[in-house]
Amino acid sequence: MADTYDVIIIGGGPGGYVAAIRAAQLGFKTAVVEKSHLGGICLNWGCIPTKALLRSAEIYHYMQHAKDYGLSADNISFDAAAVVKRSRGVSQQLNTGVGFLMKKNKIDVIWGTAKIMAPGKLSVTAAENPPKGALGAGDYSAKNIIVATGARPRALPGLEPDKKLIWTYFEAMVPEKMPKSLLVMGSGAIGIEFASFFRTMGSEVTVVEVLPQILPVEDAEIAAHARKRFEKQGMKIMTGAKVTGVTKHADSVTAHIEDEKGAKHDITVDRMISAVGVVGNVDGLGLEALGVKIERGIIVTDGLGRTNVPGIWAIGDVAGPPMLAHKAEHEGVICVETIKGLPTHAMDKNKIPGCTYCTPQIASVGLTEKRAKELGREIKVGRFPFVGNGKAIALGEPDGLVKTIFDKATGELLGAHMVGAEVTELIQGFVIAMNLETTEEDLIHAVFPHPTLSEMMHESVLDAYGRVIHT
Repeated sequence: MADTYDVIIIGGGPGGYVAAIRAAQLGFKTAVVEKSHLGGICLNWGCIPTKALLRSAEIYHYMQHAKDYGLSADNISFDAAAVVKRSRGVSQQLNTGVGFLMKKNKIDVIWGTAKIMAPGKLSVTAAENPPKGALGAGDYSAKNIIVATGARPRALPGLEPDKKLIWTYFEAMVPEKMPKSLLVMGSGAIGIEFASFFRTMGSEVTVVEVLPQILPVEDAEIAAHARKRFEKQGMKIMTGAKVTGVTKHADSVTAHIEDEKGAKHDITVDRMISAVGVVGNVDGLGLEALGVKIERGIIVTDGLGRTNVPGIWAIGDVAGPPMLAHKAEHEGVICVETIKGLPTHAMDKNKIPGCTYCTPQIASVGLTEKRAKELGREIKVGRFPFVGNGKAIALGEPDGLVKTIFDKATGELLGAHMVGAEVTELIQGFVIAMNLETTEEDLIHAVFPHPTLSEMMHESVLDAYGRVIHT
């Protein structure tokens, strides 16, 4: 007889485990099906371990520039294996923490791969190395099944990763040694973060982007500022260019590139990273046979997690962009509260922040200047440079920009975009402001502490209205 639950979540990533915890809090008998790692890609192979790598690179950079701070540090070097080991240790610590949260909330973890046989019924095949004594293969039933299977790296025909010469983020995260030269195909958040990491660690890095702008989802002015900083660091960037093919050698790879003018280039590097996006994990779940609507590899939902088949829900990357962990977590909560019958509403995706943890950091929320104009909005734009901020200068981080976009008629904050030190920590101030429907008047009257980087947020608002103080 199948074990019966109120809610079963397929996938133990950020969306899945957060949904499970909220379901347990609401009194549902809950289980999570996970085939390999609690915490999913984000915790084990994405958000968290990459930040650990980038932190090591940041410290290495500061040590190399100790003289700038009146300090001395000689014979600076690094141990690639130790850098990777630290990153993996951070992931392991958090992975263990998620397991603790499952036990604390009395959530069953079923180890294996799930297939939905019918609404309310699924079959699980055993995982390769399940924990001793854990639940595993068998038939299970639940009134509600939530698909939270995440996404995997996209592979382009003829440019498929081979784990040796052409990497995805999996291989890029655990290099046996730092490549002397590297080509990154794609300049989204994943591509740029790895490009930044390997460049800081000494690799010669080339970034190839098919679109005319790196960081395509970001405000053009912010992306242009970031590009100048990257190129100043020695990174080579080719926009409007595409890799048309590769020739593999024993321990290197030659990328055949066509640039924006149609000219052909060959670049030979030790390794290449494919960072051309991700695709939802919808295969093998039995969704097509059940008639679950899928478009462009994404499960279609109503914004509350509900699919077109009663009792089957979907959240996170598999339910569409933006493919971000924090979006998945909030979708999980909304989905479960909807199942419970609580009053809910779909997320406003325009108010979901995006962060890229390269050097310099990039963070944004809301409309870009270009998009606001495309929508026909009359706008006021404010800017404030890091060089005008005392804390930024004291930190030795005078390069950066904070940009704010307001509706001219109403003062509504439409978007905020930043590039520079610690902006990934600053952006939440604007996120809260947008969610509270704050106007420029509220932000102008707010008192920001001194000396902090956050004062630049205030100054950018003042600038939009002709009242800037420190430039």
